[in-house]
Amino acid sequence: MRQLFFILYLSSYKNLEKGLVIKNTGSWYLVKTDDNRQIECKIKGNFRLKGIRSTNPIAVGDRVQISINAEGTAFITEIEDRKNYIIRRASNLSKQSHIIAANLDQCMLIVTVNYPETSTTFIDRFLASAEAYRVPVCLVFNKIDRYSDEELHYLEALINLYTHIGYPCFKISALNQTDIEEIKKELKGKVTLFSGHSGVGKSTLINAILPDQKIKTGEISTVHNKGMHTTTFSEMFPIGEEGYIIDTPGIKGFGTFDMEDEEVGHYFKEIFEFSAKCKYGNCTHRHEPGCAVREAVENHYISESRYASYLNILEDKEEGKYRSAY
Repeated sequence: MRQLFFILYLSSYKNLEKGLVIKNTGSWYLVKTDDNRQIECKIKGNFRLKGIRSTNPIAVGDRVQISINAEGTAFITEIEDRKNYIIRRASNLSKQSHIIAANLDQCMLIVTVNYPETSTTFIDRFLASAEAYRVPVCLVFNKIDRYSDEELHYLEALINLYTHIGYPCFKISALNQTDIEEIKKELKGKVTLFSGHSGVGKSTLINAILPDQKIKTGEISTVHNKGMHTTTFSEMFPIGEEGYIIDTPGIKGFGTFDMEDEEVGHYFKEIFEFSAKCKYGNCTHRHEPGCAVREAVENHYISESRYASYLNILEDKEEGKYRSAY
């Protein structure tokens, strides 16, 4: 009887195929099959990833296997191993995560020093998470056409800080298409996630790179100086041969996920470097004697903003929550 049931189960499905998840609306997924067809798929309610407590078990960029039943409905039945992903703590579910995108060659974090402001806390949380999951990141400072002399001076200070740590930096105006060619060069043949706050210009930048897409752009709230969502789902856009841009909804806060206290310092490159000289191997770099990291902060080898971000992550972990880092 069990064998008969298994045969009937298999006969109800056909066209087992593999493909790439290129769009996720929350209720269904668009999969580009290996023979270049696009098929709308669902997942079954009991589909879960082993070892990951996530609000979205499948993300844009995932390689999956799909099957189509006799009624013509397509289901994602299996997900292939990921080489990496970007993950953050779910906004309202502190014990669960949200996977932003998977199988990335790099991420471009779009940053604005104003209109809206991107805090160094937000930048550092994102970079730490990317380090944890082995995703290279470069920082793209947008809207240089709008800044005052004081804001431009601050921008240069940020570029100096992050370039020194080892993160490539670009400064552009997506609206005026200033220095967009430099971005295009970095995108060739790579799967690149664009991320950042709402309103920093992700959609405008994609339109500058891929003008045929005509992605909707939005305005900045003049009351709160914050962006309003224009992208409501995640989607991959092909660029050249084998390259993709992944556009995702803007994110307000970035809560790190699944990091132990002793690991957090490993994901700050300069803190990890100086920690080798600490007196104690399990130093948390907060109050222990002989801490080389705190000494480096005092001597300005590690920036105070980066150290504050490190402490901020530890504090949030202890409190079991995270603050929005606008």
